[in-house]
Amino acid sequence: MSEDVRGVETGTANYPVTVEPGRVRQLWHLLEPLHALLYYAPEVFEEAAALGYDTEERWPSYFPLRAAPLGPAGAERVTSAFYSFSPRMVAEHIAPAWRIASPDAVLKARLRGMDRAYRAIFGDRVDSPELAEAAALARRAAESVTTAGRPLAAANAELAWPEEPHLQLWQATTILREHRGDGHLAALLVAGLDPVESLVSFAAIGAASVERFESRGWSRAEWAAARQRLVARGLLDDLGTATRAGRELRQEVERRTDRLAAEPWQFLGRADTDRLADLLGEFWVAVLGSGLLPSESTLGIGKV
Repeated sequence: MSEDVRGVETGTANYPVTVEPGRVRQLWHLLEPLHALLYYAPEVFEEAAALGYDTEERWPSYFPLRAAPLGPAGAERVTSAFYSFSPRMVAEHIAPAWRIASPDAVLKARLRGMDRAYRAIFGDRVDSPELAEAAALARRAAESVTTAGRPLAAANAELAWPEEPHLQLWQATTILREHRGDGHLAALLVAGLDPVESLVSFAAIGAASVERFESRGWSRAEWAAARQRLVARGLLDDLGTATRAGRELRQEVERRTDRLAAEPWQFLGRADTDRLADLLGEFWVAVLGSGLLPSESTLGIGKV
C-alpha cells in the first residue's frame, strides 16, 4: 500500500490520482445524511409499520432496515457487522425481525420509503438533470469499491440497482457509507478499541454526549468498566476526558478511516469527485433543512 505526499494511501496502483484527506471526509459528510434518512423519514416508518414493525421508537425498524441486505442474519452476525451496539440490544430486535417480515420484503419496503421520502423533500428536483448526474457519478464511485473484508458494503453492493436516478443515488450513498463504515471498524480494531471502548473513547473527545452514545444499549457497569480499561491504557483521565494520547489515538482512527475510504474517489478522479461534491450540495441542504435528522450524531459528523 503506497502513500502520497498528502497522506492518503491509494490502496492500489490502479488509481494513481491523489485525493486530499479533507475531500474524502467531506464526501462522507455530504453523503451520510442522504443515506441516514432511511432511519428517520416518516415515509420509511410507515412502510416498516405496514410490515408489522413497531415504529413508536426508532430501533425495532432500524435493525432490520440496515441488516436486510445480509439476508436472514442472526444476532451474532449482525452484532459483528454493526460492532458498537450491545449484543443484548441487537438480539432483542433481530430475534423477531425476520419472523415479522422477510429480508426481501424489508428491502422492497425501504426502497418504497426512500422513494417517497426523497420526493417529499426534493419536490420537482427529484427529476432534475442535476440529481441524475449526481446519481450517475455516485453509482460509478460505488461500483468501484473493493468489498473484501467489508460485509455491509458487499451485501449492499450485491443488490440490484433500481431504475430511478434518485433511488440509484440513495443506493450508491448506502454502499459508500457502509464501505467507509466497514473500514472504520477495521481502524478501531487496529487501535485496540473494542465495541464499547470505541464509544467511550469517542464520547471522551466530545464527538457526542454520553447520553447519545448510551442509546446503543450498554449498561452503566459496562460503560464504567470500559472507561477504567481506557484509563489504565493512559487514554482517558480519571474524569473520563481523553488525554493527549487518547485524542491522538482517535485522530489516527479517523485518518486511517479516511485512507481506507479513499478508493472510490481515487477511481472517480479529482474532476468528477469535485463535480459530485458540487452537485450534492443542494440535496444535502434540503435533507438537513427537513429537520428529520437529529442535531447530534454518534458518528461525530461536524466534530471529527
